[in-house]
Formats: sequence, C-alpha cells, structure tokens
Amino acid sequence: MSISIDDLAARLQALEDKEAIRLLKSRYLRACDLKQPDIVRDCFLPGDVRIDFQGFPLFTQRDAFVATYESMACQGGVYDLHHASNWDISLSGPDEAKGLWSLNFRTILTGPRHVTRLSVEYEDVYRRQDGRWWIAESVSRVTSVLTEQIGEDGSISVLASGAPQ
Repeated sequence: MSISIDDLAARLQALEDKEAIRLLKSRYLRACDLKQPDIVRDCFLPGDVRIDFQGFPLFTQRDAFVATYESMACQGGVYDLHHASNWDISLSGPDEAKGLWSLNFRTILTGPRHVTRLSVEYEDVYRRQDGRWWIAESVSRVTSVLTEQIGEDGSISVLASGAPQ
C-alpha cells in the first residue's frame, strides 16, 4: 500500500490542526484559572460568537462574556481549577472543527467558605481565521455537582450533590 505525498500532507495538516485546537482550549482554561481576562478574550473569535454555559445568559459577543467572567472570577477569594480531558476533535472542513471535552471544575470561595466541584461536558466549534484557530461556539452542560461548606472548625458539610438543579 502506497501513500501519496498529498495524502501524507493532508494527514499531517489534520494532526497539526487538532494539536493547535487542543492548545487553544488549554490556553483558554489556564487563562481562566490564572485570572487573565485578556487571554480569555483572545481565545474567542472576534465578532459574533456563541457562548452558552448552563446557568449563565447566552453570550454572542466575547467582550460581554469576558466582562461577566471578570466580575465573577477575577475577585479576591475566588480560586478556580479547570481540568479538561477526553477530548474528541473532528475536522469538518479546512477551517472548521468540532470538539467535545469533559471538564473537572473546582472553585474555592473563601468568603462563604464553599468548595464546588462540577463535572461539565463541552461542545465547541472552532474556526480558523487569519491563520489561527479560534473558539467560535462553546456550549457547556453540567452533569454533576458537589458543593461543600467548610465550617470555622474545619468540618465539612454537603450543601448540594448529584445532578444539577
């Protein structure tokens, strides 16, 4: 079985595109954790986007999403951790791809002494524009939640667990 140079080039391009998308998603999640709103903004396609995260309004502009992110997450006493896995990226054209991700999310809120852990499923659409990949659409749905209260004495009580409300 012989493989043509064109076939090899196409396969290599697909691998490079998928790796670029994986790095884009990693860059976005890391920026969320490190409270870097300018990097968060730069992960989303300029102009019209669709960001539909369960429990939040639908965003169609990246600046509106980033403003909400800043007001909620970029405050003292908020510590987040996003770990994405189980990625499944499929190229749907030379400049478009879809991605599925599982997310293990944790937030620590020192004010109310809460720790919340979420399992989340992402469905993303990526577009290549101006020579780079961007997140054009991102939809997330929570599949499980665990919220705990940490007492003054260090005791832990469960406030919520199971399927999201």
